[in-house]
Amino acid sequence: QEKTMKQICIIDYKLGNIASIYNALKDLNQNVIVSNIKGEISKSSHIVLPGVGSFKQGMKGLKDLNLIEILNEEVIDKKKYFLGICLGMQLIASKSFEDGVTSGLDWIKGDVIKIIKTKNIKIPHMGWNEVNFSKSILYKGIKKFSSFYFVHSYYLKPKNNNIISGTCVHGDKITSSVEKDNIFATQFHPEKSHDVGLKLLKNFINN
Repeated sequence: QEKTMKQICIIDYKLGNIASIYNALKDLNQNVIVSNIKGEISKSSHIVLPGVGSFKQGMKGLKDLNLIEILNEEVIDKKKYFLGICLGMQLIASKSFEDGVTSGLDWIKGDVIKIIKTKNIKIPHMGWNEVNFSKSILYKGIKKFSSFYFVHSYYLKPKNNNIISGTCVHGDKITSSVEKDNIFATQFHPEKSHDVGLKLLKNFINN
């Protein structure tokens, strides 16, 4: 029996630059759709939640488009492969302290907190940074301490450190990626991280 064709759905909740992640996945010859329609999301095998902007706006976008229920259904109940990118990674946390306290999807127990400002670092953390990663499906075949592209001022601090698959240092030690069962997330932008980023996306899809 042939393996069914994978379909990747990029969740469109009106935040962030979807074009770059769409193009990166297209470059990998994938069947990609951008959607916020229930039926289309449930037909997909892999779900990607990108996003740039504030946590509050992000949760509002998901709520306004009634996406929370379908995401819980597909990712938590049906265990579909999920990749959160940048704000998409933060939204899966319990809550964020950006601009007051806002509850998140609560797939990963933990808080989204601000990077501590020290005199020798700039916030937002912007640009290339080396990621120190441990065993993870995402980093298969990627050279240790490869650099990825970041743009953020907040990061996810999980309650359980065992789900952290990558960290980088920018003043604080920052969670760069997490992995829990079918849920993967990166604080950096793989779609802007050249070859290593494409390799990571490919690893996610081939899962």
